[in-house]
Amino acid sequence: MATKTLRKDFTQGNISRQLLLFALPFMASNAMQVLYSAIDMVIVGKFVGTFGLSAVSQSSLIVNFATMVCLGFSNAGQVLIAQALGAGKKKEMSRIMGTLFGFVLALSLVLSGIILLLHQPILTLVNIPDEARDMAVEYMIICTIGLFFTAGYNMVSAVLRGMGDAKRPFMFIAIASVTNLLLDLLFTGWLGWGVAGAAWATIIGQGVSFIFSLFYLYRKREAFGFDFAKENFIPDLKYVGMIAKQGVPMAIQSGFINLSMIVVNAQINNLGVVESAAFGVGVRIDDIINKISQGIQYAAMPMVSQNIGAGDQKRAEKVVHWAWVYSFALTVFFVAMYVLFGKQLFMLFDPDNPAVHAMSGEFIRAILWMFPAFAIMRGSGAFIQGLGHAKLCMVLALLDGVVLRIGLSWLFGIGFGWGFFGFVLGYGLAPYGYAIPSLIYFLSGVWKKRRTLAEEM
Repeated sequence: MATKTLRKDFTQGNISRQLLLFALPFMASNAMQVLYSAIDMVIVGKFVGTFGLSAVSQSSLIVNFATMVCLGFSNAGQVLIAQALGAGKKKEMSRIMGTLFGFVLALSLVLSGIILLLHQPILTLVNIPDEARDMAVEYMIICTIGLFFTAGYNMVSAVLRGMGDAKRPFMFIAIASVTNLLLDLLFTGWLGWGVAGAAWATIIGQGVSFIFSLFYLYRKREAFGFDFAKENFIPDLKYVGMIAKQGVPMAIQSGFINLSMIVVNAQINNLGVVESAAFGVGVRIDDIINKISQGIQYAAMPMVSQNIGAGDQKRAEKVVHWAWVYSFALTVFFVAMYVLFGKQLFMLFDPDNPAVHAMSGEFIRAILWMFPAFAIMRGSGAFIQGLGHAKLCMVLALLDGVVLRIGLSWLFGIGFGWGFFGFVLGYGLAPYGYAIPSLIYFLSGVWKKRRTLAEEM
């Protein structure tokens, strides 16, 4: 009975209802995850000001790059676990979990060491405004120390998603969010620690969440399907190879999209601290909206994986169709909200700087072009990831993140001389480099001849 609470079978039943109910906790947990990051921005904007906002927004992108690399390997493990579950290979699931735990946590420590060693040259490369540099260094170092906890939480959540469990990740992130909010107010507001207070609040919140998730899963280890014995954490070379084969392209995909954001930020930073702060605020607002709709993709991906693993291609296709229905409905809602209340959202983050508020209109007019592309990707992107076609994911991500995001931002911002609006427009149009080819790939049906990952286990 307990096992059913942590493993859900998506190979039968009503797809539209399953997807919606499975997606709702992911949408809520994604929103909460971005929200507690946004809380840093709101509180820093109130108690530290525009320079603090610039420092937090720019340095967090560096840390997020490492986080996204770890997340790429976690997502690879998620796909393997979901396909193994769909194929009924429970023993293999346990070995994949143990290998994934050790792999991702070790990787987080390596990346933390690299960032701590090279943080000064990195900040120089991204053109952090001089007024914000010292605060950016402080924020980056503290958050990098907590990368282990961030990677650990994302890894546990990815494993649970692969098993069809959306409730536990929501519970874990809720703990992190509440802890972060309370400590943010204490450290940054009452004690006056500045951006350092926001950084400490963030990593303590993530640490509490990760430790709680491990404690919870250990108590529910029978239902979880992993007994936490020491020998199970010894990497299985077979699954190290499979995780690496899937994870390297996914890590490149996640990392390079984030890297492209850093490059675009560096270009905007050359315009001045107000533009830097405005872009940082806008990206945070946009991130909240996109992460909510990304909950649909998070739900669709393991559903696709399970059905591909079970050999039911038609059912996997129907999952994508319903993902599009829900994601386009959300797109209409969010576009309306952005148009009607965009400036007010900017004012929440930086209430005392009219210059930042004045730039909100330019950001919104440019970024709205992004929304249809993301709506397409929620379905076709989830399908390619759930299929386990990591190399195609990587190629499309490089097209999006490197070729178009950097190229179009430079073309519109510098080549056409459109400045801040041009940089944001290029940033917003780039996802079509992923959305359109992924849509063509799905509709073509050529994927039906691929061998499933479950067959290789």
